[in-house]
Amino acid sequence: MDRFRKIYTQGKLTDITEIWVDTQTGVNYVFHRSGNASGFTPLLDENGNPVVTKEL
Repeated sequence: MDRFRKIYTQGKLTDITEIWVDTQTGVNYVFHRSGNASGFTPLLDENGNPVVTKEL
């Protein structure tokens, strides 16, 4: 998994939020897990555009 890099973590084992960056595109993603459910989606700015990290 060299393509994605975790840059932020908050929470505990059963309720966690993380931010991951795609090292090829720079697009930031939010991962959230609560119990047995989880989701992974692009992080958007106030205009609805993906947040992009220019330098990794």
